[in-house]
Amino acid sequence: MDTGTDAATAGTTTPGTTPAGTTDAGATGAASGAATTTAGDAAEVTGCETTIEGNDAMQFNVNSITIPASCNEFTINLEHTGQLPEAAMGHNVVITSESDMQAVAADGLSAGADNEYVPQDDDRVLAFTDIIGGGESTSVTFSTSAMQDGGNYMFFCSFPGHSALMKGTISVG
Repeated sequence: MDTGTDAATAGTTTPGTTPAGTTDAGATGAASGAATTTAGDAAEVTGCETTIEGNDAMQFNVNSITIPASCNEFTINLEHTGQLPEAAMGHNVVITSESDMQAVAADGLSAGADNEYVPQDDDRVLAFTDIIGGGESTSVTFSTSAMQDGGNYMFFCSFPGHSALMKGTISVG
């Protein structure tokens, strides 16, 4: 199925800095005064957009994203809050159906780093971002039409070895 999403809409990468109040994985008990989310939380959605974080401990800060039913297009902004470079701890966001996730992740290994560890021109991939390293950000805007059927969809990181931990559900609701 052609969703109108192609590599041209994937990824605007911007070098940046680790946001204030962000701590390295494994840090405990530090209250920064800022609201933080932990793995397992639902993403905060504003309009037709959300921002999620990936860190050096191979974790997204959310495990679910619910896209408002009124959104024909949706944007996911990914911020890498860690410090490790792309080659060591790169992160991206890939969206597929739940049933296709494992196969797409496996095929992504064959696609390699030059292709963001995503099989190119693959109808199973609804959208994906560029791979980024610590302190960088990227985004992808995609059509939600393929997800309107109410099926089960996943977002995950396709960097080798990451999809087992860095994944969550994405739905229109």
